[in-house]
Amino acid sequence: MSLGPVMLDVLGTELTEEDRKRLLHPLTGGVILFSRNYESPAQLTKITQEIHSVRNPPLLIGVDQEGGRVQRCKAGFTRIPPMREFGRIWDEHPHKARQLAQQTGYVLAAELRACGVDFSFTPVLDMDYGQSGVIGDRAFHLNKQAIAELAHSLVLGLKEAGMASVGKHFPGHGYIKADSHLEIPIDDREFADIELNDLVPFKQMINFGLTGIMPAHVIYPKVDKRPAGFSKFWLKDILRNELRFDGTVFSDDLSMEGASVAGGIVDRAKAALEAGCDMVLVCNRPDSADELLANLHWNVPPVSLTRLVRMHGKPHPDSLVKLHEQEHYVNAVHAIAGIGFRSGDLPLKQREPDSCGDL
Repeated sequence: MSLGPVMLDVLGTELTEEDRKRLLHPLTGGVILFSRNYESPAQLTKITQEIHSVRNPPLLIGVDQEGGRVQRCKAGFTRIPPMREFGRIWDEHPHKARQLAQQTGYVLAAELRACGVDFSFTPVLDMDYGQSGVIGDRAFHLNKQAIAELAHSLVLGLKEAGMASVGKHFPGHGYIKADSHLEIPIDDREFADIELNDLVPFKQMINFGLTGIMPAHVIYPKVDKRPAGFSKFWLKDILRNELRFDGTVFSDDLSMEGASVAGGIVDRAKAALEAGCDMVLVCNRPDSADELLANLHWNVPPVSLTRLVRMHGKPHPDSLVKLHEQEHYVNAVHAIAGIGFRSGDLPLKQREPDSCGDL
């Protein structure tokens, strides 16, 4: 059974019969994990093994493990700093910032791969204009070159540990205040403004070999009336044809308010796939997932299947215990320890924005 075009979530820390039924559906191609699915490295390893064993080829397993406010796996994992911290270091010591970003990418990916997770939805390539609460310190910087350099370094670390990368939120979510989890954001800038600014990090990262991209649930009305994730202009004309991106395009969560302009869940999925997405995400709404699996009719193009297969993780240590014995890993953990964590940091229980509305 080949991979389908739908990525779903599961209910808890182990698979239920309800979960298994959804994962066996031919339209399913992947699973995204959330904080509610995580207790410990051992438990994470067990559930990823269960998910991978359900199908052949195995379903993709992704997670939002950016660092800072968005880190799903915490206990037993290295605490990853917000990406903004590398931007602050870059202002004074660009070489040091790049080095630390690469070590962070390696640690982030090595720990997840040791527990069976295929990839994380990272890096964030949005520009930090200082006005988007949902992006905030998830962004590296306002400087386009800093974003590209630091993201490239992070991705090199991911790749070193056997993990693909997913840049988000194309073509840029940082300029507007609205949160697409809760409302429909509108960015009124002209295309030229976006092209000269927000698109630059995406273009450079595509040239560096970025393997995946997630578009924003943002409408740019002076460019297209549809949100980027449902727009053939953004996904085909710009992303595929102009920027020559040949990796996997994942929709943002179709359950978010920013996707509501496309209609019901089936209409949203069809619109995203027809616009150019290879895989669509439906999170935190089992009823919507069931409706989609029952009513969506979609034959995955061979080129999309090829792209999806590339997202599988590469060989990795088969446990965190073995990973912890590797000198390279230990040195990287020591290098990034304490970056950005100050006595005045906000508590971890604070709202954690992500690509799939896990609030």
